[in-house]
Amino acid sequence: MLKENFRIIFMGTPEFAVPSLQILVDNGYAVVAVVTAPDKPQGRGRQIQASPVKQLALEKGIPVLQPTNLKNTDFLEELRAYQADLQVVVAFRMLPEVVWNMPPKGTFNLHASLLPQYRGAAPINWAIINGETETGVTTFMIQQEIDTGNILFQEKEPIDAEDTAETLYERLMHRGSQLVLKTVNAIVTGHYQPLPQPEAQQEWKAAPKIHRETCQINWNQTAEQVRNFIRGLSPYPAAWTLLKTQAGEKNCKIYAVRNTGQQEKTLKPGDVTTDNKNYIYVQTQDFLLAIEELQLEGKKRLSVQEFLRGNIL
Repeated sequence: MLKENFRIIFMGTPEFAVPSLQILVDNGYAVVAVVTAPDKPQGRGRQIQASPVKQLALEKGIPVLQPTNLKNTDFLEELRAYQADLQVVVAFRMLPEVVWNMPPKGTFNLHASLLPQYRGAAPINWAIINGETETGVTTFMIQQEIDTGNILFQEKEPIDAEDTAETLYERLMHRGSQLVLKTVNAIVTGHYQPLPQPEAQQEWKAAPKIHRETCQINWNQTAEQVRNFIRGLSPYPAAWTLLKTQAGEKNCKIYAVRNTGQQEKTLKPGDVTTDNKNYIYVQTQDFLLAIEELQLEGKKRLSVQEFLRGNIL
């Protein structure tokens, strides 16, 4: 079948999905509709905004569907009317079977890990938090249990010691788009062999959704564990701690730290030492961590030197 006649419905919402939609359009595929989240208030002004995927779809003249209920009869009828051969999902919500089972070629998903490792909502964050040195992207056919379908293709990506969730997200976003194109090409030509994921093993790591309460720093861990935790949550949703200043104890987000390799035997984990000019060190289970970027609640993100010009600990 010619790619121009191969009808695709693309499902996605955030920035991570945008390059995948773009690459399909750029390569001449007939993306006949886009399904994305409803518009919602964003930013400080709480103005209603379209998702990044919707913005690109409108720019390309692709029809957009924004259902609140994926089992709604009207939505299902509209979806079926597009007569898609294949559905491609990148960073969208869990689909009911009536949706993923609709096209003759099925529905595949792009996941930002090397499945079966890091099934779940936050694979990029957890890979860094757990100190991994490698991750990747996987395309797989969607079936009933989340992130468990037959694997189509995988690509590995090294994790650098200084990577944050932001830098790794950026690389996986583009590597993932290339994998989406490779997967669609293979499905069109029939040159692919889906492989079942191995049965569950205890050593597989999960990637559950991250909540604010799970972002609090535990200074009783080693310096490297704390540093990985901070990297894995930077810049969003951001690791946080309670910082004692002269103005009282304040909630403080930490974006970047450096392992000094130094120990201070007189300090307990969580204790702070500073010259109130150039550095803030926090004791962990083993070494002192130097805070490099931080943000008090309701204030701007600052370097440690900028922060100490206006705050005394």
